[in-house]
Amino acid sequence: MLHTVPQSSATDEVSSPSLHMGLSESSVQKRLTRNWATIFIDGASLYYAAQKLDIEIDYTKLLHELTKNNRFLRAFFYTCVDRTNEKQQGFLLWMRRNGYRVITRDLSQFDASKKVNLDVEIAVDMMQLVGYCDTMILVTGDGSLSYAADCVSHKGIQIEVVSLRSMLSENLLHVCDRFTDLETLKHLIQK
Repeated sequence: MLHTVPQSSATDEVSSPSLHMGLSESSVQKRLTRNWATIFIDGASLYYAAQKLDIEIDYTKLLHELTKNNRFLRAFFYTCVDRTNEKQQGFLLWMRRNGYRVITRDLSQFDASKKVNLDVEIAVDMMQLVGYCDTMILVTGDGSLSYAADCVSHKGIQIEVVSLRSMLSENLLHVCDRFTDLETLKHLIQK
């Protein structure tokens, strides 16, 4: 959550919450005027949400909808891949050529019975981009990202979560500043 910095005189003992979070007055003012957004998409979560909505997602439209109120810094798309799946490889190539930074893990490295996710990669990227954006948009309902979301929000970053309400962790809902149900975007992002 962003806090405004009160103007104080040299004798004033009032201090800003932003200053306690390691943000200077000038950095807070810059953040208030820039409004840069970074998007973090959990590919598996979005895939299952699209299945539940019975739609095929148009990723160009999705990017437009997610960034319409912000200046766009970068969009990350995290997914596990099967290197032998030519259709998936073509899709990921298209994503790379159309504004997405694609972060992958090979499925072949894991036992098929284990859950494979990229939560650590998402959390690390969130922490690394704290000084470069004002809003982080998480397209996931995964509660294991709630701690990372809470940490970056304490550094002045606005957290927006986009997911199906039925797939959203209560922990993630409680730490975000804004929630958008994918159901409400369905007609805007489908092919």
